[in-house]
Formats: sequence, structure tokens, C-alpha cells
Amino acid sequence: MKPSLQLRHSQHLSLTPQLQQSIRLLQLSTLELQQEVQQMLDANPLLEPDTDDGDLPLAAPELPPSSTAEREERDEASGGEAAELSGEDFGKTEQEDWANGTEGDDFDGIRELPANAPVGEGGDDEGRDFDAAPVSLTEHLREQLVGRRLSAIDRAAVELLIESLDGDGYLADPLDELVLSLAGEDPEAQEELLEQLQVGLALLQSMDPAGVGARGLGECLQLQLRRRPPSPVNTLAQTVCAKYLDLLAKRDWRRLGALTHSDEPELKAAHALIGTLEPKPGRAFGQDSNTPVVPDVLVRRVGRQWRAVINPEVCPKLRVNEMYARALKQTKGAVSGSPLGGQLQEARWFIKNIQQRFDTIARVSQAIVERQTGFFNHGELAMRPLVLREIAEELGLHESTISRVTTQKYMATPHGTFELKFFFGSGLNTEAGGEASSTAVRALIRQFIAAEDVKKPLSDSALAAMLEEQGIQCARRTVAKYREGMKIPTAPLRKAP
Repeated sequence: MKPSLQLRHSQHLSLTPQLQQSIRLLQLSTLELQQEVQQMLDANPLLEPDTDDGDLPLAAPELPPSSTAEREERDEASGGEAAELSGEDFGKTEQEDWANGTEGDDFDGIRELPANAPVGEGGDDEGRDFDAAPVSLTEHLREQLVGRRLSAIDRAAVELLIESLDGDGYLADPLDELVLSLAGEDPEAQEELLEQLQVGLALLQSMDPAGVGARGLGECLQLQLRRRPPSPVNTLAQTVCAKYLDLLAKRDWRRLGALTHSDEPELKAAHALIGTLEPKPGRAFGQDSNTPVVPDVLVRRVGRQWRAVINPEVCPKLRVNEMYARALKQTKGAVSGSPLGGQLQEARWFIKNIQQRFDTIARVSQAIVERQTGFFNHGELAMRPLVLREIAEELGLHESTISRVTTQKYMATPHGTFELKFFFGSGLNTEAGGEASSTAVRALIRQFIAAEDVKKPLSDSALAAMLEEQGIQCARRTVAKYREGMKIPTAPLRKAP
């Protein structure tokens, strides 16, 4: 091939420091944001809390005179570029950040939590003491990613799966549903993404704690047993965990022995080994369900409509220190090399990005409220199917932006406090040709089980038949998946003695 030179025109958008900060602030929880604000207040003297009763001193501090015009120009321009960035810029600058979109179909996000939350001190992992907040499972797993050599795709896949874990360390969102929510209806894209997520799942399940990333109790126990020294008892225990946990729960040694070709002492030894395992790998870490949170969004009825507003308790009130800003302006900024000019620009950027964060949360929350009006009027049974893509298209944002907004952000409603992820779920076909939300179907299953005869509990097949009577087409396996996701035991285990 003959070598040649060619000129090509291309466009690309680089992530400016301000835009990186905007993206990072958007994905923080309320407590993490408060810690971030406190760290910025400690580090930047030009940023201060906006208190109504504080009077500024009349005298400006003495600053060295400026010797360059560039510093003055930079100070005058600071905040201008930052103010022009809109919510649409978040996801569009990170096309590779597909991993942050998730539908959350199996997420049971009900949170009945106190209205006030204590704010912990900010700081890095170093220097933690016994009084500091415990490390969450998400933080623990992300710390392990730092030391691993992974490709960008593998790292994104693992991070997506980490976000899909529930408080016990289980994978709350099945891989096929994650693929459907991210890749749409394109079969080739679905196949490629499924392979990437399977690789990411294998990487996640190799991390600490053992058993994390499992899709059920049996797999969780098997992952832990594989890290134990091999032995006949270990092999038997893995077989029982893979196929016969229900029989083990009932201590049916006879049937277990016939199926595994083992005697009762061997089975009891395997049972003792399984008893040393951790069925909930995530509970050793700081749990969201045990952490008081302040809802980010409040939903109130205004006339016949529901309105979502930002909770004023979670909005940090910040301002630029006028004393220093006025002094910098009077002295043409500062001498070359002084950090004050840069800190003034940093303070303005930070305030603007905080405002942008809450504006985006408010827009997304209101869009959710408008699409889930039935829930606010009648509860979970009236929930409709909703995926991230619908909200993204309506607001002109990227799906990854919607995912950041709906993760660790809470909404106070008349029916309780819920994570924003709770309002998203896939749909099941109905006889009328429409769709029923998976959240509504789970609520209906809970209702059926609550009203069942404890002496004759409903099987998964019976529940599927009852749903079909309601016009909802739901396979028995899907009923079993929803039941297990709600931590409801099987019919034999629910049966009263």
C-alpha cells in the first residue's frame, strides 16, 4: 500500500475541569454533597456560607498590586463560560459512559426514613477513625477497582454492575434487563453488551467480599465455597447450594441423600459448612437502608396536579466572599502566580455547578411525577412502565445523566420516601394490549400472598394464574423472580405448621 497523507476534519468535545465537576456533583448523594461542600469551604477562602445575619467588614484586605493584564482578563471572564453550560451537556460529553444507565426493574426502593440526617465530616479514606461513617459496599468495591488493570469497557461494565447491587450485595437487576434498557431493540448491540456485562460480572464476583454480585442465595453461597479449600464436604455443599437449598431448609435428609448419593453425616457436615457462610455479603458495610437520609425532592399536590420541588434543607447556601472579590477587582486581580484569582474562579464554578445539579434533579423529578401520576393518586398498583430512555428523550438529556440523577436521590411522597430509581420498571403485556409495570405486578403479588390461606399458601403457578385473571400475562418463572426479589420465601416455607 502506498503511503499518503490525508487531512480529516473531525469534532470532539473534551471534558473541561468545570464539566468534570458538574458530572461528579450530579452523581453524589445528599450526604456526599454536604461533605464535598464542607471540603470546598475548608480549601477555598473565597467561598463561604450564605448567611442572612452576617455583615461583611468594611475594610478590604491588603493585596499586592497586579502586574499582568492576563490575570485581570481571567478574573473578569470567570463564571461566564461556566454559566453557559446546560443540563444537556452532561451525558453528551461522555458517550463512552453508557454504563451509568440502568432501568432498575427489580429494585425495591421503598425507604421509610427519618426526615433529618446527620452530616459526617468530609475527608479521604486515610485517617478514618472509629467515629467516622462506615465505608459503604459501593465505596469498598470501587476502591478495589483502582488497583486493577482493566480496559475502559470492562471498568465501565463493573461500575454499572456495582450500581445495580442491592444493600445485601446481590445483583438486583438481571443482566438481560440491563441489556434491554441500554441497548434497546438492536439484537447485535444486545449480544455485544451482554458479553461485556458477563465479563464484568465475573470480575465483580472475584472481588471482596466473597459472594458479592450473586444473582441469588445459591450462587452467593457457591461463590464463597469456591474460595474455601477443596474437599469432599465442600463439593457436596456446592451441589446442595446449586440445586437443593429448599430441601436443606426443610432438613429433608432422606431426599437429599437420594439426590446427592450421600449419607446423613456427610449432609450434616455440608450443612455445617454452609452455616459458616455469609448469606448477605453486603451487610458488613454501611447500608443505605440503615443510613438516615433527607429526601432531595418533596412532592405536593397543587390543585389537581402533583408538583415536585427541591427540599430546601438539602440545598447548600453558598456565595463568593465579597470582601476578597472586591479587593481582587480593585487591585486588578493579583500578582502573577497568586492562587487567589484561580480560587475566585473555582468558587464561582462550584456555585454554578451546585445550582445546575439541583435544576437537573428538579426537571427529572417533575418528569417522573407527570408520568407516574397514578402512583401518587392510588399507590404502587397504579404504577406504569417507565424506562430511563423516555425521560431522557423528553428532557433532551443523555440516559447516563438520568441514571446519575436517579441514583441515591430520594423523593418524599404521600406513600413514603422512595429512591428515584423506584419509579422505573419494565412492562408486562396485558390482555387489553397494553402494559403493566413490573412494580405494580410485584405489589399485586404481595397483596395476593398477604391474603392467602397460611395453611394452603399460593404456589408460583397459582400466583401466575391469578395475575392472568387480572389480565396480566406473567410467566411462573417471572413470578418466582419477583417473589425472590422481594425476599418472600416459597410456598412450602410459608406454610403454617
